[in-house]
Amino acid sequence: MHVANTDRLHLRHIETEDAGFILGLLTEPAFLKYVGDKEVRDLDTAQSYILQGPIASYETYGFGLYLVELLDSSEPIGICGLLKRSFLENADLGFALMPDHRGHGYAFEAAQATIDLARNTLKLPKLVAFTAGNNIRSVKLLQKLGMSFDKLIVLPGDDKEVKLFSLGL
Repeated sequence: MHVANTDRLHLRHIETEDAGFILGLLTEPAFLKYVGDKEVRDLDTAQSYILQGPIASYETYGFGLYLVELLDSSEPIGICGLLKRSFLENADLGFALMPDHRGHGYAFEAAQATIDLARNTLKLPKLVAFTAGNNIRSVKLLQKLGMSFDKLIVLPGDDKEVKLFSLGL
């Protein structure tokens, strides 16, 4: 299902047919380092991740993570979207791109489209995002998107602090 277009990107719902791409993204070293291990090891666990994560979120909340594709070729390059986590009051902006597509402004473009969706369509009052303090690129991106640093938090089941950002819509 179509979600949004930008000048260079198309955002759409993730489907089980995207399992091969999701497997590659979720096992990519930077994803594991900065986002974490989602225990996706093969196509079957990638499909389960899609069903229990993004698809369940679309059905429950009306939003979720979206597949980010290049508009001109439909090549998948990453994910971006909104997550609702039990330990956060507000929806959380999340994004990840494959290495070859970082540094070209795609994450900003996809995240801005997601913020516009949250503001104009979903009418959410506020968004949050968190990132590891040493993930300088993500910190700079969140600031460029207009998000402000709120505080350090510890995620459930973890012992490392992450930086929590917020944006009033």
